[in-house]
Amino acid sequence: MVEWFFGYLAGAVILLSILVVLSRNPVHSVLWMLLMFLHVAGLYLLLNAEFLAATQVIVYAGAILVLFLFVVMLLNLKEELRIKRFTGGWPFRLLIAAGILIILKKVLDGFKVGFKGPWSIEAIEQATHTKALGKVLFTEYILPFEIASLILLVAIIGAVFLAKKRLRT
Repeated sequence: MVEWFFGYLAGAVILLSILVVLSRNPVHSVLWMLLMFLHVAGLYLLLNAEFLAATQVIVYAGAILVLFLFVVMLLNLKEELRIKRFTGGWPFRLLIAAGILIILKKVLDGFKVGFKGPWSIEAIEQATHTKALGKVLFTEYILPFEIASLILLVAIIGAVFLAKKRLRT
């Protein structure tokens, strides 16, 4: 039964991701993204990562999605909705995308995931998921964590700059 539920959640995440990208209306795209985030939280629950599921719902489905919605509302997208959706040359672009996927498949075939570090399943169960995640995130991976926060800050500043109306002199 768990395999069926995983299959549903994984298929829904893939379908909703495609709908996020292909939706013409940006508000609809944000709503599809909300559903996708909730399904990803369900996948985390299947992995017994309750903290990550709660974080997914609170941070992504709550805070980040509201930020996206505000940015969408700040931008004037009426002109983009009237523009023709697909332009010519899509077969060439599809061929390039297929080539990139083939190259990625060949590169990732030799990729092996190996377990290293002090955190075995027993150690995680003894220390709880949240404590183990916190120790690893704020000791070993503090620099990537801070770099990700700076990238998000730059993205927010860029969105506000793009949405700002230009003053005519």
